[in-house]
Amino acid sequence: MKYVVLLCDGMADTPCPALGGMTPMEKAHKPAMDSLVSHAEIGLVRTVQEGMSPGSDVANLTVMGYDTRQCYTGRSPLEAANIGIELSDEDVALRCNLVTLSEDEPYEEKTLLDYCAGDISTEEADQLIRAVQQAFGGGEFDFYTGTAYRHCLVWHGGKSELGKVTPPHDITGRVIGFYLPHDPAAASLLDMMKKSMEILQDHPVNQERMRRGQAPANAIWLWGQGRRPRLENFAARTGRTGAVISAVDLIKGIGRLAGMQVCEVPGATGYIDTNFEGKREAAVQALRSGCDFAYIHVEAPDECGHRGEAENKVLAIEEIDRRILAPLLEELKGMGDFHLLILPDHPTPLAIRTHSSDPVPYLLFRSEKPEKNDAITFTEASGKAAGRYVEEGYTLIDRLWK
Repeated sequence: MKYVVLLCDGMADTPCPALGGMTPMEKAHKPAMDSLVSHAEIGLVRTVQEGMSPGSDVANLTVMGYDTRQCYTGRSPLEAANIGIELSDEDVALRCNLVTLSEDEPYEEKTLLDYCAGDISTEEADQLIRAVQQAFGGGEFDFYTGTAYRHCLVWHGGKSELGKVTPPHDITGRVIGFYLPHDPAAASLLDMMKKSMEILQDHPVNQERMRRGQAPANAIWLWGQGRRPRLENFAARTGRTGAVISAVDLIKGIGRLAGMQVCEVPGATGYIDTNFEGKREAAVQALRSGCDFAYIHVEAPDECGHRGEAENKVLAIEEIDRRILAPLLEELKGMGDFHLLILPDHPTPLAIRTHSSDPVPYLLFRSEKPEKNDAITFTEASGKAAGRYVEEGYTLIDRLWK
């Protein structure tokens, strides 16, 4: 028996005027998903437990079967695990975004123009993070290059209780003053955020980006703090070996901490230009090589939601269906019986351009025992209409094994 989760990050949404009042799941042409829905268990699942922030960290841990009330310590330590950072018990890790801020106003009055600095490449970002490390690192703080705009700060002997620290993707287009870390415990972090503009604005990487008409990565934004996590080994807990396929350090870090195989896919970007076929092939190879379980994470719908790109979000869902799911089904059929779970981790509604905590639809297909229902398409509405609701989302994976 083979088991697969196809996690379409941020795919769930609300009715969108730009899509004629439909959600992206309703608008998308996704024949592979829709071919399964009338033969699958469908319903709604709560992936973000009450009182938890609706991030991909919490939601993906939940989908993998971890009770985040017991194991969650923060987002950045999960990413640090994939970068290869060994955290001590005294260290605090923080996400360090490279962002684009408006240039002319005093710092507190600047607008956050782009949380991902115009899709900066990892190669360009590495030069900027090295400059930030040279300015601030080597003692209490150390900066590490991650992927694209997503990087890591380790605060040795740092504080994890920092008051409200806002993710930059929540405030695109807003003046930053209200969202800065104002807690006295975060004073040194705020100081580095301010001074980073002096270091990065005129850096040769940014001068060249502006010459090409691209957004400069002219500041850092620190958030997502946490201490070293300890996740129970996935195979020991489930009795099944697993592999993780993703473009982002967060998901790969969860996989490493859980003792799973982490597949590296060339050209996996986390956006709509990602290597969809490469992700599918990596999952198939892992399953054929002896893994019982593959977790295929696709970031593209989430990124489109954050950017307010309605048509691209529809396209991202269609590309997942056409380039990953349809051929994957044929591969799985050739391996024997399989169970396949398809769902988002959380909604990323185009209307608000950030995550919400609402329950998400799920589809669970068991090849050896198809179910019968009246649904004809996999959407938020069909999941709700099924009348099945999983309140404790971390138990959903138990249904995958059954």
